[in-house]
Amino acid sequence: MESPTEPERPTSASEHQRGTMKAVVRDVYGPPEILELRDVAIPVPAAEQVLVRVHAAGVDRGVAHLVTGLPYPLRLAGYGLRRPKVAVPGMDLAGRVEAVGPGVTGFRPGDDVFGIGTGTFAEYACAPAAKLAHKPADLTFEQAAAIAISGLTALQAVRDHGRVAAGQSVLILGASGGVGTFAVQIAKAYGAEVTGVCSTAKVDLVRSTGTDHVVDYATDDVTRLGRRYDVVLDIGGNTSLSRLRRVLTPRGRLVIVGGETDGRWLGGTDRQLRALALSPFSSRTLCAFVSKEDGTDLRVLRDLVESGDVTPVVERTYPLGEATTALRRLVDGQVRGKVVLAVSAD
Repeated sequence: MESPTEPERPTSASEHQRGTMKAVVRDVYGPPEILELRDVAIPVPAAEQVLVRVHAAGVDRGVAHLVTGLPYPLRLAGYGLRRPKVAVPGMDLAGRVEAVGPGVTGFRPGDDVFGIGTGTFAEYACAPAAKLAHKPADLTFEQAAAIAISGLTALQAVRDHGRVAAGQSVLILGASGGVGTFAVQIAKAYGAEVTGVCSTAKVDLVRSTGTDHVVDYATDDVTRLGRRYDVVLDIGGNTSLSRLRRVLTPRGRLVIVGGETDGRWLGGTDRQLRALALSPFSSRTLCAFVSKEDGTDLRVLRDLVESGDVTPVVERTYPLGEATTALRRLVDGQVRGKVVLAVSAD
C-alpha cells in the first residue's frame, strides 16, 4: 500500500529518536480506576518488530482481564505474578509505521497498519511485524483498531471450530459484543442462517449486523423455543452445557468462545473444560479454544472488510485519558459492539 509520506528507505530502530509519550499506565493489578495517564519513554522496536504511532486502540475483554489480573492463572501465564510485567495495557491498534526493527521487510515508515501490539494504550507501541496487516483504505483508524482481537476470535470460531458452511443454521449467544458482531457477519458471509441472542437494549444493533433472527433473552429462552442448530457459538456466556446441547442437531457443533463469571480462579473456564471432557462421549462436538494471533488471518479479515461482508461495529470512541471510563463500561456490560480509544489525530 502506498503512502504519501513514504521515505526513500526505511527508518531503522537506531535512527528513531527516543523520547517520551503519553500512555495509560498501571503499576499493580486492580479495577479500571487504577489506570493513570503518564509520560513514559517511547519504546524501541526489536528485531522483527515495528514501531507504530498509534492513532486508535481497541478495548476488549482480554485487556480487562490483564488489568485486573483475574482469573489468577493469567498471572501464571507470564504476565506477572504479583504485579504486571508490562505497565501499559492494550493489544489492538491501528496507526502509522514510525520505524522498523532489523529483519522487517513487509512494512515501511508511513504505512497505515492495524493489528496486535504490546502496550497500545499509548501514543507509540511496538508490534511484531507478523501480527500486523495494512489497514483497509476505506476504514478510519478507529474502525480498524476494533478488528484484530475480536475479529480473529470470531473468524477462528466460525471457520475453524464451528466449521460453518453455506445453508447451515447458526446460533450466536452474545451477538451484540465485540466478538459477536464480527461472528454474525462472518457466518453470514459463509452463507449461514444466523440467529443472534442479546439483551433488549441491543436488539436493534444485532438486527443491523444482518442477523436473520434476533432473540431477546429477557423475554425468550432460546433453548426452549424448539429450534435446533447446526452450530452454536456461546460468546462470553454462562448458559449450562445441558441447555446448549438441547438446541444442537444430532451432529451439531458447540463452540464455547468464552465465559465471564466473577470466579477469581477459573473465571468461567470450568465450563470450557467440562465441554472438552464430555465431547468424546457425545454424537455432538463440544469444543473450546484460545484464539491465535495470526497475521494471515488478519489479512483474511481485511479482505472481508474490503469486500463489504464485514464492517467493524464501533459504538463510541474515547480520548486516551478516558481509558478508565471505556474499560469500566466494558466490564459492566454496557458496550454495544466495540469501544475504542482515539489516541492521536491523523
